[in-house]
Amino acid sequence: MHAREEFEEPEPVPPGPRTRDRPPLLRELLLVAGLFLVYKLGRQLTAGHTAEAYRNGREVWDLERALRLPGEGAVQSSLLHGDTLVQLANTYYAAVHFPATAAFLVWLYLRRPGHYVWARRALAAVTAAALVLHLTYPLAPPRLLPATGLMDTARLYGPSVYGPPDADQLSNQFAAMPSLHFGWALMVAIGLIAVTRTAWRWLWLLHPLVTLAVIVGTANHFWLDALAAAALLGLALAVVRRPRRAPASTPVPRPRRPGALVGAGR
Repeated sequence: MHAREEFEEPEPVPPGPRTRDRPPLLRELLLVAGLFLVYKLGRQLTAGHTAEAYRNGREVWDLERALRLPGEGAVQSSLLHGDTLVQLANTYYAAVHFPATAAFLVWLYLRRPGHYVWARRALAAVTAAALVLHLTYPLAPPRLLPATGLMDTARLYGPSVYGPPDADQLSNQFAAMPSLHFGWALMVAIGLIAVTRTAWRWLWLLHPLVTLAVIVGTANHFWLDALAAAALLGLALAVVRRPRRAPASTPVPRPRRPGALVGAGR
């Protein structure tokens, strides 16, 4: 009989506790829905500041020219080479913003619950900060300002999510700064890059880059609207702590059972 070993086969240590348990689904649904309703209702408070919004829009346009930022018209001209391209841009603006962000949160909730809480808090923080800025600084988008020379591509080529600004009861078109289209898209990319480890994860940056081209090319936002959103998101991520990853499991030797013999067999 062969000798018994003092230590038997290594046994892996169970992985450490998850950074955070998955929060209750009903609570999360109510919380996200409540934040969305507060944001939508809050935006309506600026609907009566039309003159101020147009004045601020002209100031932002002049500031961009003073800063020698690229003209938004160059991006729009690239979209107007064919009806199909500009219609795709309008569709992306209208149909991708909310579904992409919702899908991101649902996936995190199911697969990365600790990171879900982090991402939800960051999105809530940047959205709340955006609402404050919308209330204090109403801003008309470039498509509504004759001085920009830009056209409303959604109204001319479709599809459009906005009606006439003065009669639109569903949205506030004078809440251009910051651009939550860009801020949310950037958070989606940052979140997916943070929680995945594949070599292709950096391709998620295409989402905010395409979003940036779309919001500028369709004349729904100025460059500075996107820069303001990026700055607010940076502040939110600096405040909201990212969860730590659980330590990797390492095998440890399993102690010998009582009564095991050490040494040579007979």
